[in-house]
Amino acid sequence: MPESQSKPRVVLGVSGGIAAYKACELLRRLTESGHDVRVVPTASALRFVGAPTWSALSGNPVSDRVWDDVHEVPHVRIGQTADLVVVAPATADMLARAAHGIADDLLTNTLLTARCPVVFAPAMHTEMWEHPATQENVATLRRRGALVVEPAVGRLTGADTGKGRLPEPAEIFEVCRRVLARGVTAPDLAGRHVVISAGGTREPLDPVRYLGNRSSGKQGYALARTAAARGARVTLIEANTGMPDPAGADVVHVGTALQLREAVLKAAADADAVVMAAAVADFRPAEYAEGKIKKREGQEPAPVALVRNPDILAEISADRARPGQVIVGFAAETDDVLAHGCEKLRRKGCDLLVVNEVGERKTFGLEESEAVVLTSDGSETPVPYGPKEGLADTVWDLVVPRLA
Repeated sequence: MPESQSKPRVVLGVSGGIAAYKACELLRRLTESGHDVRVVPTASALRFVGAPTWSALSGNPVSDRVWDDVHEVPHVRIGQTADLVVVAPATADMLARAAHGIADDLLTNTLLTARCPVVFAPAMHTEMWEHPATQENVATLRRRGALVVEPAVGRLTGADTGKGRLPEPAEIFEVCRRVLARGVTAPDLAGRHVVISAGGTREPLDPVRYLGNRSSGKQGYALARTAAARGARVTLIEANTGMPDPAGADVVHVGTALQLREAVLKAAADADAVVMAAAVADFRPAEYAEGKIKKREGQEPAPVALVRNPDILAEISADRARPGQVIVGFAAETDDVLAHGCEKLRRKGCDLLVVNEVGERKTFGLEESEAVVLTSDGSETPVPYGPKEGLADTVWDLVVPRLA
């Protein structure tokens, strides 16, 4: 068997937007990670990036017309043999043609013949994305099982800024990788809104210092990425992570526990599931010093009085914003992990509690983790040591049947 046939076969569709140049980076990531990529641009896309570039980067021939190499029936074969089709960027015009089944070039023919997962990464001006016609086309594609990633917020063409920016190629690649790994055509979180908190809150002591914790936010970001790859509308509330926004997530940036509580309560109002993966400070300084607290020669520092922060997990578990809402908590423990986890699950009142042991070189800041997921019905699901996205998928595997 030729080597290319043993690789996952990806069709990279590129439509005619200025963000087409970013697809070169996505193509590079796909090929360097061992995928056999066939680029299928539209005629408009070729006005931004030429066919020789796509061919040189992919190692495959490039055409936008159904009339080239007719004996190979490319308008049928390319889609039939693909393991994944990703369209990045997907313009408003491309979303409309895909939603209405128009097949007037090689890419739209490929979309009609594909029986594999299909991912669209939209890129357009905010007004075009928010137009009712575009939103109806997106809803149609999602209803049919396609994964339409929410566009990012940021700088658009010219001086405009808003929602509609193509997510970063590295983040689109992560979505593609997760979709291929699952090998499922229909996203099982499609039509669901999930809220995820990530990172660690910081409680200011003075303009320079704060009380904080070691949470990196990587587990929360893994939950956001896997949820987006499974079709969910994702709201990610991040606290002090410093990481780039994951593709497909609406990101709310907060700093303190009180800010995180406000953001969670607002986002949870129409959420199907809320996952509290952030490390929220239990206490905050009772007083904030307007100026930097000085070190006085020969004087010991004054004690720092603390007050309790709200228990957000217990609050949203006790007063759910909508019937059937699933609440997931996280518990970081240093000893008697399961015993403390079971007690916390009972006290918090959530549906699932992810319990893991933390400490030096354990969990915080690492790419891997291990945990036990406890449920309110008394079951335990161990998750062996491995990538945090594996734990994330296990969490969603347990959430999905509860949403029904």
